[in-house]
Amino acid sequence: MKSVMRNHSAVTTFIILGLTNDPQLEILVFVFLFITYLLSVIGNLIIISLIFMDSHLKIAMYFFLQNFSFLEISFTTACVPPYLYIISSGDRTITIKACFSQIFFIVLFGATDFFLLAVMSYDRYVAICKPLHYVTIMDSRVCRSLILCCWVSGLLIIIPPLGLTLHLEFCDSVIDHFVCDASPILRNSCSDTWFIEQLVIVCAVLTFIMTLVCIVLSYIYIIRTILRLPSVQQRKKAFSTCSSHMTVVSITYGSCIFMYIKPSAKDEVAINKAVSLLPISVAPLLNLFIYTLRNKQVKQSFRDVLKRLAFLSQKY
Repeated sequence: MKSVMRNHSAVTTFIILGLTNDPQLEILVFVFLFITYLLSVIGNLIIISLIFMDSHLKIAMYFFLQNFSFLEISFTTACVPPYLYIISSGDRTITIKACFSQIFFIVLFGATDFFLLAVMSYDRYVAICKPLHYVTIMDSRVCRSLILCCWVSGLLIIIPPLGLTLHLEFCDSVIDHFVCDASPILRNSCSDTWFIEQLVIVCAVLTFIMTLVCIVLSYIYIIRTILRLPSVQQRKKAFSTCSSHMTVVSITYGSCIFMYIKPSAKDEVAINKAVSLLPISVAPLLNLFIYTLRNKQVKQSFRDVLKRLAFLSQKY
């Protein structure tokens, strides 16, 4: 028994297989991930800066958008740079501690993102269904409390399963993914992981269902209110205020649903790895364009900043 235990504890690193073993395809993957990551970080930093600087964007909707942009940067940073390092260095090993740290941040930022999307749907509900009371209901204290609740909820989702996983022993070291993921890590364990697997499922389903129910209920009331508006112009304007959020919700939840509708066992891992690129790399960039190109105030703020910069450059 002691020799078996020593063999178990000998696994101190995992091997990340990544998206592909083809060196030429890996170069394309590196270029794609690097460009999308760079554009996403720069674009979301611009949104955060604009909301800080522009007094016209000091309302709840943009406060939440600012936090959403921060989460997008954080989530994609937890996933993409480590894999870019793996591709560039050729070193596919990662320590168990580093792997658990990556899982912690990925799940924390991801779960918080879901809760924030639910909060943003409530914000749209108040703005459209209770417009006269919007400023009173969504004051700065309420907004800060809602953001705090999102982060606390994210922590409560990750801490119990991760805390139990830290005590596992491992017999295998291969992770068939490009990031540390709970499923392959649990498969590598020598210990009984049934309870942890059920806990992971419960936490994931709770996060998904709770936030989705909040979003669906908010939009039921929103659509009902919009359809009661007397003119077509009013209805179009009301729909436009929440169309960006609806698009982002569709991308986020759609990719998650697709990942967990199980394909054949042979294709499951490859498909899940490919689809996981959507929320990790593509969605943060898409969300950036969705919220800027479809938002008149953000576009106007961006133009004003460019004009000020042009004026200063001419002055000096």
